[in-house]
Order: sequence, then C-alpha cells, then structure tokens
Amino acid sequence: MRNGIMSGGNLIMDYVKIIDILPQEGMLANIESIQACPGGAPHNCLVDLAKFDMGLPLSAMGLVGNDETGRQIADTFTVNGIDTSYITITDKALTSYTDVMTVKSNGKRTFFHYRGANQFLDETHFECIRTNARIFHLGYLLLLDALDAPDAQFGTKAAKVLSMLKSEGYETSVDVVSEDSSRYNDIITPCMKHVDYFTINEVEAAHIANIQIRTNGLINHNSLQDAAAKIMSFGVKKQLVIHFPEGGICMNTQGEYHYEPSIAIRPEDIKGTVGAGDAFCAGILYGVHENLSVKDMLRTAHASAHFNLKNPTSTGGAVSMKTIRELLMY
Repeated sequence: MRNGIMSGGNLIMDYVKIIDILPQEGMLANIESIQACPGGAPHNCLVDLAKFDMGLPLSAMGLVGNDETGRQIADTFTVNGIDTSYITITDKALTSYTDVMTVKSNGKRTFFHYRGANQFLDETHFECIRTNARIFHLGYLLLLDALDAPDAQFGTKAAKVLSMLKSEGYETSVDVVSEDSSRYNDIITPCMKHVDYFTINEVEAAHIANIQIRTNGLINHNSLQDAAAKIMSFGVKKQLVIHFPEGGICMNTQGEYHYEPSIAIRPEDIKGTVGAGDAFCAGILYGVHENLSVKDMLRTAHASAHFNLKNPTSTGGAVSMKTIRELLMY
C-alpha cells in the first residue's frame, strides 16, 4: 500500500528582504532586514508537512547547482527528515534564487527571480523515480522551462511527466506560479487530464478559465463557481481547490462544491505572505493523504496558511498538526 508524499520541481533559495515601501522605478526604498531561506514548492510543502507529522514519509526531487546554496537546500531537507535521494546536482547553472521584497506595513511581496538550475529539470529526471509515495506534487508550472516546453503527443513535457507518474501508480498534484501572461492555456491546460489534485489561487484560476472572479474588489461567487467548473472540464481527475485571502473552495468529481472561509488574523500579526500558498497547499495534501472530509481539509489548509503569515519566511511559521487542531478546536 502506497504511503507518503513526494514533491519535485523548483528548488530555490529565497532572500526575504523587509522593505519600508515598494518604490517606483528609479526611486529608493530601505531594506530593514534580510533572511535567507530555501523556498519553492517542494521545499515549502514538504517542510510544512514534516512539521505537521514527523512520521509521514516525505521525499524531494529537483535540480540544484554545484554550489553552497544548493548544499544548504539539501541540508534543510535532511534536517527535517525528508529524503533527498532524487535531488541532482548540475554544473549547467547556479542554484535558483529569488529576491523577495516584502513591504513591512502590509506583508505584500514582489519577486525578482533567477531561474538558474531549475530551468534544466526535464523529463529524464523523472524516469528513474521509484518510491512508495502515494502522491507526487509538482510545482511550479510556468517556472520550469524544460517541462513547460511543447510536446507533440502530450502538449507539454510536464503533461508527459504527469502521465508517466500516473502510470507508475502515483496520484498527481500540481501547483502553478502566478504570472500576468497569456501562457496559461498553452502550458497548464494540457496537464489537467493527468492531474488528480489541482490547487491554485484566484489569479491563476481566472487566467486558466478566462473568467473574471473579482468584481469591484470582491469575490463574485457565481463567477468563482463557473471558473471552477470550467477548469474541471479540462479533465482534472479528482478535485480542484481555489484559494484567496477571504477563503477557499473545493470542487470534486463527486459533485461536491464547498466554500470555507479563512481564519481571521489581525493585520499587525502578518509578518509576510511568502510561502502562504504553499502552506495552504500542504494542508490540502495532508487532508487528501489522511482522507479528511472536504470541510476539514480546507480548514486544515487555512490554519496552515494562518500560521505561515506570522513569519516573514516561507516555512518559519509552520507548526504541528496538534497546534493546528487546537486552533481549529477539533
């Protein structure tokens, strides 16, 4: 019987810089503090999951450069009890990194990204994966150049990889990066029929479905449900989750559609939003793996994101499942 979660994709070092303002082009802002911490979907989700439950088998895969930054990322996985057998070192580029500019007053962040080693992660790196994990979580599409490339049969190389993973017995999960572009339909849509669990935010959902989800700054729940239905029609096998600051919804192939509000947090308690989406996703992955109800899965995800917001780094706010359940009082 399969057990555990594996995640592959972007391995990144985040340099989180707290700034007083986000300046206009050519103007100056003050950096008040700097913290370096690993980031990217595999690191953020897996470390959050490790904090939830140290007994859950977890594995990471991806590419790092032959440099100290890559070794630091691998060491962080090891310290958290996460298997690193499928992390490969490449001499083609330095380890990927991101300068994360976080405005002190509101926690909003702006990213400056160096693609580095991640751009060379391709289908060949997935061919040798042999684990007993139940779920393989891939992220972030739109930020993995070789996997986002076209494929004559599957549409994209990522779709080919996801099909291969499913044929090996994995349930597949996917996350994407938010960008303001027209690439979503070409890169994301071909993957959908090979994806069991799709977790995205409202910005990504609006781009994929080509439906405006907010009206006058507020979530339009009719449009949200229409967008969810359209994305599911692209072939998602089991469930779609869309999250946004006010809450999150889940639509699945059993016909369920459930909305769950976020957990309130005081604005002064928000130290940053880096990794909040991955913290939410980790809660979804945990809920799926542990067969929680849709309601409890979404509440767990919201609680995970809630604690993430209290720390400026991607995983510094991660807590145990005991602490999450105490917050949720169940």
